[in-house]
Amino acid sequence: MDWNIETYETSRREKVIDEFIKNQKPQARSKIVHIVKLLKFYGNQLGLPHSKALGAGLYELRIRGREEIRIIYCFAPQKTIYLLHGFKKQTQKTPKKELDIALQRMKSLT
Repeated sequence: MDWNIETYETSRREKVIDEFIKNQKPQARSKIVHIVKLLKFYGNQLGLPHSKALGAGLYELRIRGREEIRIIYCFAPQKTIYLLHGFKKQTQKTPKKELDIALQRMKSLT
């Protein structure tokens, strides 16, 4: 059974992840769509190289290519996955600022 994929919505009803994906180049967008479909199908069984645990209940979708793109997500009840935050990765380690944004959004869901 497939998982439900939801994108984070701000208090002003802005779908920030949808906007982030829409603003990517066509090739990157198609890779993102493909990996999100894998996540929808495999859920918590999806692992490297497509997904990686970050700790504190957060995971990242890893979109490889000319630009390294990351989408941070979390799991919720009833087989639901929330896409919380997207960014272009430019360093080896995921920046604390990006993790903090995702963590704050995850906490606002409850």
